[in-house]
Amino acid sequence: MNWYLWGTLFVIPEIILFFIFLWVPIVKGIVYSFYNVDFMDGNTFVGFENYLSIFHDSLFWISIKNTFYYMFLGIVFGFWVPPLIAISVSELKWFQGFARIVGYLPSAVPAIVLYGMWMWFFDPVGPINKFLTNVGLSKIEFFSPHMAMVSIVLMETWQNFGSATLIYIAAIVSIPKDHYEAAEIDGAGVWQRIRYITLPSIKTQMALLLMLQVIATSQGFQAQLQMTDGGPNNATLTYLLWLNHTAFQQFEFGKASTMGSIMFFFLVFLSIIYNLLQRRSDAA
Repeated sequence: MNWYLWGTLFVIPEIILFFIFLWVPIVKGIVYSFYNVDFMDGNTFVGFENYLSIFHDSLFWISIKNTFYYMFLGIVFGFWVPPLIAISVSELKWFQGFARIVGYLPSAVPAIVLYGMWMWFFDPVGPINKFLTNVGLSKIEFFSPHMAMVSIVLMETWQNFGSATLIYIAAIVSIPKDHYEAAEIDGAGVWQRIRYITLPSIKTQMALLLMLQVIATSQGFQAQLQMTDGGPNNATLTYLLWLNHTAFQQFEFGKASTMGSIMFFFLVFLSIIYNLLQRRSDAA
């Protein structure tokens, strides 16, 4: 009892801060979604009017489409890079430690430096297009309506693959060496070891990281705001970026609270799936 009592006393300040700065704003956001928020004349209850106005707003469907497109690109380009690099590094006979450090370095680049660097890379006269013209190829319009979201995903893949790679490497290292030794004795090659030993052993981690990536990309905001501010022609206007514009450019806080409430329940649904996968991983 004394152990639980002291543990509870140490946790109480964290619980209070968690309640004040997380759950109170969430509850208030859900309540404000039924109001027309006006800081001058006071709030007015409007019922489901905010929800109806959102579903009739064309930008709602554009932002939803862009967000799902962003999530899809993140899976196509970003999800497969860390396990491929982790498997490649684990197969190295020398310089594994050096390869891990080099792979993690992009994750240590500050955001403001990252965006400035890649804006220069993607510039019409930047190093990428200069190289293409030097070898006789045409320039790429990285911030055109069709390429803008792809460019953002490529940049974020380069920045974020290091952390996930380390997780995969840790999972691969935990695989018993006896499995690989037995496979080599039986004459298994590199691809056979990867297919029948490595990939089945890390499939749980892959499922968990896939769900985490889906949750993270569903909240795409920072890169879209900094790189394109939703442009060109709303091609990179994600759901959270539209929420930000609604609240702090149009000052429609009731409508923004409605959008936040919808996102909250969507993320709760994804979190439930993630926890179910996590329990399966722990059981395994």
